[in-house]
Parts: sequence; structure tokens; C-alpha cells
Amino acid sequence: MMSPLFHKILGAVFFLLPYCSQGKPAALPSFSRFLGEAYKKFLPGFPALAGNGKEDPVSQLEHRISRLEGVLHLEKMITTAGGKIFATNGKKADFHATVKECQEAGGSIATPTNPSENDAILYFVKSYNTYAYLGIKESLIPSKFQFLDGTKLSYTNWHSKEPSGKGEEECVEMYTDGTWNDKRCNQNRLIVCQF
Repeated sequence: MMSPLFHKILGAVFFLLPYCSQGKPAALPSFSRFLGEAYKKFLPGFPALAGNGKEDPVSQLEHRISRLEGVLHLEKMITTAGGKIFATNGKKADFHATVKECQEAGGSIATPTNPSENDAILYFVKSYNTYAYLGIKESLIPSKFQFLDGTKLSYTNWHSKEPSGKGEEECVEMYTDGTWNDKRCNQNRLIVCQF
């Protein structure tokens, strides 16, 4: 049985398949822009997959995806947890720019729903020794936080005596110890997205 992660990657591959079968370089308009030049170290362009007689296209794509994931892990640009892929480009932005950047890359701002996903985001926070925004905002009720889609939080990891902003700190950041703090949304924090 294939993992949920494989299904997500396969979805991205099907997006790229028309380019591959025509022998054109992959035009990774969103995700490649998010990752910058790092993906080119591994995939300067896809050669034609159809009709080469060596392996079936799915096997080739699985192999390439596996190698690409390895490169991105080594570059400290992706990690996985809970069927999600978490990624960073190493840049910083305020909360609203982070949300936009992640959406343009085809994902969303990183939102931990369990300790494993929190640790995956923490990997980047520690690697870059900086804080990162999470996909959580204060609701209309001060000091009550929710996911960006309005659903109630099912998991939290608040720092001691947090949240403390009482309506003035609407966003949530992750500290370098993995705990959360409510924060104003205008500070620049590490961009971490999930796919």
C-alpha cells in the first residue's frame, strides 16, 4: 500500500507529466520559485519519459521523486510528518506575506496538528535559529485561537503563560524550543509551508 506522502508527490508529478512526455524541461512555476535554485541541482530539466524503452514512466518518476526528496532533505529544505511535506526557502516575511508565498507555491502556511508535525516545523526553526509563523490566528474572541479556516485547534503547544496578547497579538509564532507564542503579525519570521 502506498503512503499518503506518495499520493501527494504523485499529484505533483501528474502536473509535470505533460512536460515530461513532450521532452520539455519541467516548468515548475510555483514550487520551483518557492524553493529557488535548489531544485535545479537535481532536476535541471526532465528528459522525455515516454518511449525510451528502459523503464515504465511511473517507475522513473518514483525514482526521480525519491532522489529529489533526498536532495531537498540534505539541503534542509523539506521534512515530512503526518503525510505532509513541510518546506522552507530560508527567507523571512511577515505573516500575510508568508501566507501568500505558501499559497503561490501550491501549499499553505505550516500548521501543526500534532507533536510530530510540530517537530517537523521545529526542525527548520532550529536549523535557521529563528522563529516561524504558524497557520493559526486569534478568533473574534480575544485569547482564543483557531486554524485559518476557522476550525477549533485540536493540538496546542503554548509557551508558559501564553497566549498573552489579549487581542493585540493575533498571529502565532514558534519559538526555537517548539513552543508557541501569540505575536503581532507584522514581524518577519521564517517562511515554512506545508504541502
